[in-house]
This record gives sequence, structure tokens and C-alpha cells, in this order.
Amino acid sequence: MPVLGAFIVPHPPLIVPEVGKGEERKIIRTIEGYKEIARRIAGLNPDTIIVTSPHSVMYSDYIHVSPGKQASGSFARFSARQVSFKVRYDEDFVKELEKAADKEGINAGTLGERDPSLDHGTMVPLYFINQEMKDYRLVRIGISGLSVAEHYAFGKCITRTADKLGRNIVFVASGDLSHKLKSEGPYGYAPEGVQFDKEITEAMAEGDFYKFMTFNSAFCEAAAECGLRSFIIMAGALDGRKVKPELLSYEGPFGVGYAVSAYEISDNDESRCFDKIYMEEQLSIARERQKGEDEYVRLARYSLETYIKTGKYASLPNDLPSEMTDKRAGVFVSLKKYGELRGCIGTISPVTGSIAKEILRNAVSAGVEDPRFPPVKERELKDLVYSVDVLSPAEPISSPDELDVKRYGVIVSSGRKRGLLLPNLEGVDTVEQQLSIAKRKAGIYDNEKVSLERFEVVRHT
Repeated sequence: MPVLGAFIVPHPPLIVPEVGKGEERKIIRTIEGYKEIARRIAGLNPDTIIVTSPHSVMYSDYIHVSPGKQASGSFARFSARQVSFKVRYDEDFVKELEKAADKEGINAGTLGERDPSLDHGTMVPLYFINQEMKDYRLVRIGISGLSVAEHYAFGKCITRTADKLGRNIVFVASGDLSHKLKSEGPYGYAPEGVQFDKEITEAMAEGDFYKFMTFNSAFCEAAAECGLRSFIIMAGALDGRKVKPELLSYEGPFGVGYAVSAYEISDNDESRCFDKIYMEEQLSIARERQKGEDEYVRLARYSLETYIKTGKYASLPNDLPSEMTDKRAGVFVSLKKYGELRGCIGTISPVTGSIAKEILRNAVSAGVEDPRFPPVKERELKDLVYSVDVLSPAEPISSPDELDVKRYGVIVSSGRKRGLLLPNLEGVDTVEQQLSIAKRKAGIYDNEKVSLERFEVVRHT
């Protein structure tokens, strides 16, 4: 049994007394939970500890694994330089893990490390673990903008690597929960934050890792969660294994959710191959959506598929309805893969001669030019779900009271910064949430004065 145990832990620097200076006493249950899992890890006596951290190196299209023989770090940026760490990395494990990921077609490895110092998402768990044991090697892994399915698949690569090398490992998934639990907290309050923490801790307590994979991305963004993808990599490492879950603690007095959870691993259990369940459901949804595509969506699909397969832009078909060829409007094309956004690019006002030409142009842009995602590859085309939003002209409004998240999209502007959010998006249920996401997309802070515009859309799926 290469994976001896798995644990979910938070990483607030103030839990370290030299940083907290007494504030850590407000999360005493979290501290006691941490001490308990450190004792359990020492009792398991692993050869290697795997730590996934949202604060390690992070790329949109690449899961980073820290390279080299060793690394060091301290809490100097939190005014506690005296609390420092030096770890030995498991180089052989990392090399084999890179090979395993490459074999599975997962973008992951040791490239692109600009700062080798240990991050606080790694050091906080080590602060407690090191009080109980010293003789271990470490593998430090970041998260990425890749899909939840790819993070889960990478977790499976970790277990295969441990099995191949005969390593006994313990998995520590570092991650805080929502950062939006209290209005007086550093990140403010959002009702989605409280709801996210309720749902994620219930899933932790039940060992329901499938739930980890099915959280709506807009809901997670509104909740300002931190550790979900870290937890999903852990879930992948435990794929097909029966677990005995235990939620040791949950607290959120500072407006950020902290959970400590432990998983005792036992027999094989085919019903817990959650990636297969997830993929089957998502592919079924995609196939049903594809069957009912209208002319607008078929044109978007034709445009992107032509470009990806030939490298050339598609010509406009001759049999399109006049409403597409004679009218002009701004158009957004959105792509989803396995239920997650895979690209979204559009024009607020038309830049071509017709809606049809706008779709041809923006479908390609959504597939290969959205900076949040790597370009779509040909093997992905069959799994994409498209939607096309045709926009009405935007009109200025004087108050959020004139918005309706189901009916109107919003444009938020502050100086040269401008953010847009489409209407009627899954997981966006309030005007406050709609405005918050639009501001965040534009890089507009809550204390900046903004002007608002609204628009309606006709959505084609």
C-alpha cells in the first residue's frame, strides 16, 4: 500500500506562534487538529511526504513540481525570520512522476521555477510535522488552471509513481477554504463563501471526493476558495480506494475557512473511481448538448474545428439565415469542456460586417487566444460544448438596482479598466456576485469608483 494516509490541512501563517503572537489561540481547534495529524503522520513513518500547495509555483496550463535536491524557506515575510525550514526533495520520485504525467498527456513537471524558496502553504504543515518527525523526503507540488479532471489524473500518477518505486508516501493537501466568510475579514463577505465551506466540509467528512470535482467554477470564484484543486489531486491519489474519513476540525474566526481532515486508507473500491464517473456524466451532457445545436452554435463549432484542423479561417457558409448575415452585433463565444470553462472571447460592439462573421472570428479567438487557457488541441474538439451570446447595445445605468443577473449582463468601468460579465451564468445568482466577478476580471478594487452599463443577450446553445 504505497499511500499510507492522506490529510487536508489549512495554511494560515498566524497559526505559528512567532507569527500569530497570541492570535493563534483563536484557532485552537485547528492547532489541536494539526498536532493530531502530525502525530499520525509520524506513526505512519513514510519515506516521502507529498505536499500540494496553492502557493507554490502556479501556471494556467502546467502543474509545477519543485525540482532539485533540497530547498529552504522561512516566515521572514510574516516578520518571523527565525522560523525557518530546510527540506530534502525526493529527486527520483520527481523524475518518475514527470515520466508518468507525460505518458498520460498531462502538462506537469519541473520547468519554470523562478523562486525555489518554500511557500507558506508548504511550511505551515511542515511546522507541525517537523515537531514529530524529521527523517523524510519531500515532493512539493503546485496547482494550475488545468481542469479538475487533469488534477485528479495527476493524483493517480503520484500513486503509480510511489508503487513503481516502492515508496511509502503520505499525502498532505494544503489549502484554505473560502476567504469570504465575514464582512470584517480581510477579504469581505459573500454568502457563497459560507455555503462553499458548508458543502466542502460535509464532503470532507463523508469522504465524498466526487463532490470536490463538481463545484461550479463561478460559485468557487465568488467564494474565493483556495485549496480545492489541491484536494482534488489528493482525491486522485486515492482513486479506487476505500477510505475512513474524519473531519477533525473546522474554524473561520478571521473570515477564512480552516479545515483539518484525515483519511485512513484500506481496501480497493471500484465505486470510488471518481474520474470515470465524472467523465461519463460530463460526456453524456456534452453529447446531448451537441445534438441540439442551432445554426449559431454549429457555425462556431465549424469555425474553430476548421481552424484547428487546417490552420486557416473558415469561409462563411452560403446557407445561413439572413438574421445572421444581414445584422451586426457584438458576440461572445464560450467553450466548455467537462463542465468547466475552456475559453470565452467576444466583442461588446461589432467589429465585422455581420453576426455570422463575428461568430467565425470570435470562435477561433475563444479556442486559441483566451490568455487564461492553453490553445485547444484537435483531440479536444469532440468534447467541447459551445454557446453563442448575441449582445444588444449596452446602455449606461446609475445604480445596481437596475440590474438583474438573469436578464442583464454588466460592464463595469473605472478609468481604462473595464470588466464584462454575461447574464444568466450558472453559479452567479446575485447582483453583488455579478459585480464582484466583473470587477475582479477588470482588476478593479472595491474602493474604486465605477460606472455601470447593462446589456441583454440572446443565448444560443
